[in-house]
Amino acid sequence: MVIGAKGSPLQLVLSAILHIDNPTGNISLDETLRISKNPMIKEAIPVSYGDNYRGYRILGTTGKYVRKYGATLKEGKLNTKNFEAIFGAEVAKKLNLNIGSLFVSSHGLLQNEIEAHDEKPFVVSGILAPTGTVVDHLIITNLESIWEVHEHKDEHSEHEKHKEEHKEITALLLNFRNPIGALQLSRSINKNTSLQAALPKFEIERLLNFLGIGFQAINGIAIAILLVAGLSIFISLIKTVRERKHELALLRTYGATTFQLLKLVFLEALFLSLMGFVFGWFLGRVSILFFSNLASDTYKYHLEISVPDMQEFFILIIVIFMTILASISASYSLFKLNISKILADV
Repeated sequence: MVIGAKGSPLQLVLSAILHIDNPTGNISLDETLRISKNPMIKEAIPVSYGDNYRGYRILGTTGKYVRKYGATLKEGKLNTKNFEAIFGAEVAKKLNLNIGSLFVSSHGLLQNEIEAHDEKPFVVSGILAPTGTVVDHLIITNLESIWEVHEHKDEHSEHEKHKEEHKEITALLLNFRNPIGALQLSRSINKNTSLQAALPKFEIERLLNFLGIGFQAINGIAIAILLVAGLSIFISLIKTVRERKHELALLRTYGATTFQLLKLVFLEALFLSLMGFVFGWFLGRVSILFFSNLASDTYKYHLEISVPDMQEFFILIIVIFMTILASISASYSLFKLNISKILADV
């Protein structure tokens, strides 16, 4: 469960979990600490964000966050001091910074060099190994660094003395001992406090329901393309049989059986189908790579290029089955092949 400021629960989930939206606001650290002491809560991870470095978000959190995603160090060490930061694998790859490099954060979540915190630079202490999760696209430091970088130089000593009472975070990530605890506590927080609780599973499912019509339309188009492809194979085979009837008639005179002619037609159709499948698979992967580059530039996410899976194998089976049907239908005329008439017309 995610706890944050009042607003859109979907926005809270997208910003605090997937880091592809703006936060709904800040919340009191003291209030969230009181909630985290609830016996139904197994683990609580505070997160604070709002700055970036060259478009990549800087996340203030505890060591639990990195462990939660199973991230391990590729080189360097974890951040143990203020203004030490560890880079996700994709961040380190794109920014090409090394251990010990200094960088300056900028206010906001978009690349902005105008409001840079030049007086308080960060140092790269470690680089994480690839995880395939959102951690790959984050710059992670501790909460104290995020708080300190936003402190003003003209703060009065009285405020400095009591500053711990006014600390804020952006969201609190909670892991429960059982699902019932999540449902009960979410209702209580939304009803009795100024905070907002959102369950990522429910919000993502609601988002997918909103986009369901689009997904169904895309699937419908894909099925229509598959049927048109099967029809095109059928038409191509009929055209092939008609254009090569003289060659087929000559083969019959040389002793070829009808079954052998059928096999020739089927092998040609199978070759066309398999070539089309391989070309389509390759074109699909190229398209994924193209959209991955767009997503990486816009959302700092990328799509993985995977090997053929079981669904694609199932599609291949369907393609072969349609090829067999098209071959049989198109080769029907071979059983009525008038060899003498065809050779006489030559």
